[in-house]
Amino acid sequence: MKHSEPSPSEISAPSLPSPLASSFYEPSAEVVAPKLLGHFLLRKTPRGWAGGEIVEAEAYLANDPACHGFRRETARNRSMYGPPGRAYVYFIYGNYFCFNAVCAPKGVAEAVLVRAIEPTFGEDWMRANRPVDEARELTSGPAKLCLALDITRPFDGVDLGDPRSGLVIAQNPNIKTFRKSRAPVVTTTRIGIGVAEHLPLRFYLGGSHFISKRARKL
Repeated sequence: MKHSEPSPSEISAPSLPSPLASSFYEPSAEVVAPKLLGHFLLRKTPRGWAGGEIVEAEAYLANDPACHGFRRETARNRSMYGPPGRAYVYFIYGNYFCFNAVCAPKGVAEAVLVRAIEPTFGEDWMRANRPVDEARELTSGPAKLCLALDITRPFDGVDLGDPRSGLVIAQNPNIKTFRKSRAPVVTTTRIGIGVAEHLPLRFYLGGSHFISKRARKL
């Protein structure tokens, strides 16, 4: 998708973000998912970095029938079996992409689906990709944020710890303050899947306005 380039003033993210180390993703996706809340998902644009704080994430585990890597390795899910800290980007419903961060040691297919972010940096650039009337609708869902950030299949398998990849998850130096301002952390069941929906593997910051869907208490 083509879009107009923003003016330099429209993007104010750090020029040199500090990506999370690959060791951050070595534990199970169930452990990593809530820890990602508040860190930045950033996409390199012609004028700088665009993106914002992750506020909703969903874990998919190796022994989980809803996980794309549950049965076997294929061309589509190969990135899930790769080193931790890589991107897994897949196409869904014939129209949309979804972004995941690969977790667990190499050979173990686990990942965290990023379901929502707050559009903190480069909002005008994102709106050029996904025109919406309300800011809340810009990135409040896994397909929405991929459209807004123009995350497509070529990003599948890239190193999220390497700024040269064009797509990173970066440390938020003010994460404690941000998480406190968006408290509480809510743990609930996953949505939009046909199996293993009962597992409490979706995590979100209840004070954020960008959650895709709020859940009943467990």
